[in-house]
Amino acid sequence: MRALRLTLAYDGTDFQGWQVQPGRPTVQGLVMAAAASLATASRMAPDRLARGLNALLPEAIRVLAISEAPPGFDARRWALGKRYLYLIDRGAVAHPLLRRHAWHPRYPLDAQAMSGALRLLRGKHDFSAFCAAQGRGRTPTCTIRSARLVSRGERLAVLLSADSFLHHMVRNIVGSLVEVGRGARSASWMAELLAARDRTRSGPTAPGHGLILLRVLYGRDVR
Repeated sequence: MRALRLTLAYDGTDFQGWQVQPGRPTVQGLVMAAAASLATASRMAPDRLARGLNALLPEAIRVLAISEAPPGFDARRWALGKRYLYLIDRGAVAHPLLRRHAWHPRYPLDAQAMSGALRLLRGKHDFSAFCAAQGRGRTPTCTIRSARLVSRGERLAVLLSADSFLHHMVRNIVGSLVEVGRGARSASWMAELLAARDRTRSGPTAPGHGLILLRVLYGRDVR
């Protein structure tokens, strides 16, 4: 049996998330392979397999590449971390071409204040204050390795890399950052939230359509 690693890209707008749900269209269900990996006895070349899968999948889901993986490879369990981007449109008027992929909060945002607040999240912390109720069955401790805000004109991109993420953690962090950006809270409030470990004290959950999973991170032996 060969272990194969699938590199996927998808627009999740028309799906009910990644994970299989009975009676609902999900990315995992359509790809038919949990965590983007599969084992097969076929000797078919990876590029031919990719073309065959893409012929069967909707256009919103694409297999970008298939590569040989080490024996026993499991895309979820072997992951060392993830990198997310959250896109914010802070223009006076929401840009129609970004309406499916960026949050437009409808008020001015101070990027410098948001950047200062974001820096306070770097490192190993208990992120209970940013965890949705559905995700409280696991350890709330995560290590954020990189947290930065990129500003380009009327667009803001929140970039977060961590060894793991809690349920809705990125969206809850962004919701709190926007509270800082609009002047409702100071940047130091983020540190107070970490210490309090209380989800009810943090900001609202940012809408899902601005969230992008950029990459799942693996070790050198998996490329």
